[in-house]
Amino acid sequence: MKYLIVEDERFAQEELKRMMGKLRPGYLLEKQTKTVIDTIAFLKTFTVDLILMDVRLADGSCFEIFYHIDVSTPVIFTTAYDEHAIKAFKLNSIDYLLKPFDEKELEAALIKFENIFHNQPNTTSLKNFEQILSVKTKNRFLISKGENYHYIETTNIAHFYSEDRVVFLHTFQDKRYIINYTLDQLERQLDSRLFFRVSRNCIGNVKAIENVSRYFNSRLKLFFSPECPHEVLVSRVRVTDFLKWMDGLVE
Repeated sequence: MKYLIVEDERFAQEELKRMMGKLRPGYLLEKQTKTVIDTIAFLKTFTVDLILMDVRLADGSCFEIFYHIDVSTPVIFTTAYDEHAIKAFKLNSIDYLLKPFDEKELEAALIKFENIFHNQPNTTSLKNFEQILSVKTKNRFLISKGENYHYIETTNIAHFYSEDRVVFLHTFQDKRYIINYTLDQLERQLDSRLFFRVSRNCIGNVKAIENVSRYFNSRLKLFFSPECPHEVLVSRVRVTDFLKWMDGLVE
């Protein structure tokens, strides 16, 4: 059984290699790549039975690989980012591992791989990958008020947030409405150039962010206009992605 490690961090790369050597000594490590470009070049020429792939690589998102070549090899994704940001990808991969993960978690993912792909080489675990990437972007939301319906353009929404398991849409006119979507669903359907999952319970429009200030423990505190009804803090692990998004660098 041949496998590929796609990981740009030296320590993470060596630790994954060590764990694989201990858990599956019969598996052969065919190659280790660090970038999107190197991975594409390798997969154009060689085939493996399994890929262990970090989401964020030195030269961009690993999902760029799937835009350029047809990958039918099953993948176990690894990431240092919040699991809510990759739920869609979990549906079309073997599994994902949230860093830092241990041998027990990797073992569970490998068992899942072996159960699904036993005696089925080159099964297309990612055949529905394009469906995820092509999820339609919502440009308006239907709102009901009493016996009446009306719609709100997405560009007129300042933020979405959840309270007590209820999700609200908050407009720039400072009006809010209950909608029948989860924040996870919204995150996949909103235009990523305008909206960002700034916290576990809030998705914000860049045009509604009035101020960003440093907060303790390397976090950021956001101030919206109109105001969000609760404090909004960007977690330490999401700060880099958030600042790139604010700067217009959307992958």
